[in-house]
Amino acid sequence: MSTIHHSEKLNGNPPMLQRDFGQFNAIRIQDLPKMAGGPVTYNRRDYYKISLYQGNSIYHYADKSLEISGTNLLFFSPKVPYTLEKVCGENYGCFCIFTEAFFRDQPMANLGELPMFKPGGKSFYKLDAEQEAHLEQIFEKILAEVNSDYIYKYDLIRTLVSELIHFALKLQPSETVYNHPDSNSRLTSVFTELLERQFPIESAQQRLKMRSASDYAEQLSVHVNHLNRAIRETTGKTTTYQISERMIREAKALLKHTGWNVAEIAYCLGFEEPAHFHHFFKKQTGITPTAFRVG
Repeated sequence: MSTIHHSEKLNGNPPMLQRDFGQFNAIRIQDLPKMAGGPVTYNRRDYYKISLYQGNSIYHYADKSLEISGTNLLFFSPKVPYTLEKVCGENYGCFCIFTEAFFRDQPMANLGELPMFKPGGKSFYKLDAEQEAHLEQIFEKILAEVNSDYIYKYDLIRTLVSELIHFALKLQPSETVYNHPDSNSRLTSVFTELLERQFPIESAQQRLKMRSASDYAEQLSVHVNHLNRAIRETTGKTTTYQISERMIREAKALLKHTGWNVAEIAYCLGFEEPAHFHHFFKKQTGITPTAFRVG
């Protein structure tokens, strides 16, 4: 990626969403202030982010960590905590940040339903030289429009951001574009969507409402045995396993990325007593919540 020069340096944290309508901004990575090294920190931001990133870093996303190198197209969702930990050398590129409101009443209004923004979805794409050059041109156009006085610039920017998203959608594995072959598969898909809607837990006052197969069956207006059979035939796993696995993923994220005590996390996940959460977590992971947090 060619190094893009820009005279305006940013002081302190990036001026996230302060331009005009306060719903969009674009920044060159090399224009950000140099930050002192320190422990990896995670945050759930309240905006979406798309980054054309060149460098060697460790990409911490939810409870996973992945080393990346070369040039990558990265997607970040407000639903999932993340951070990039630089390994060595300089980092270059650009990124844009925007709120859900930026795409309100647009074809892509449901950003959280797109594969690259869904928890557990593919959120990074390693690029070859041709792909890098193409995306760099798109980001250059976005950066130019952000600083322009064109009255309809945000309409144009939405088109350019949509092009970035469509570029990634074309790179998605073919199985993500899927026509459900039968009713069991359709029911499993709807159950999975309903399960994901309960997350993330974003405040200590929020509480999980559905924790059992019966809760989901009632919401989906099907008999619990029918739901259990459909999910087992489609995934090979039980409904209870699917719910527990998603709860454990959220529990790990809360233990790692919040300062809430174990009792608060237990409450958020629907446990009446911290001891019940302790037993559940240890049964699923082999270690206690406290041991996981300090490990």
